[in-house]
Amino acid sequence: MQKKKEVWRAVKFVLFSASAGIIQIGLFTLLNELAKWSYWPCYLIALVASVVWNFTLNRRYTFRSAASVPRAMALVALFYLVFTPCTTWLEHWLTDVQLWNDYLVTALNMVLNLVLEFLYDRFVVFRGTIDSRDAK
Repeated sequence: MQKKKEVWRAVKFVLFSASAGIIQIGLFTLLNELAKWSYWPCYLIALVASVVWNFTLNRRYTFRSAASVPRAMALVALFYLVFTPCTTWLEHWLTDVQLWNDYLVTALNMVLNLVLEFLYDRFVVFRGTIDSRDAK
């Protein structure tokens, strides 16, 4: 029963993350193609929008956590304090130095983000508060 519940939790996380990915790619495309901004501001703005969306849905529906929103968001912010500079540098290097396609690099980064954020949310951010909304 618990294994089935965890698999369903992972499926929900992937689905909500896919919706956040649509937001990220959509906003990235608007800024990249219409505003003609350089890569990193397009990436950072799109990332922040998708993180807020993803956090909100996954906290409520995937992890069903009654944890303090400010505390949980602060923990997510800590994740992105490390993740964002590392991936911004990596994406700059891949797109501007190695001349990889912007969209390929963004897609690769989104997969990396999906895996790392699920693990971080599951075992750090919502540890001890998973399914606590059910108890209320």
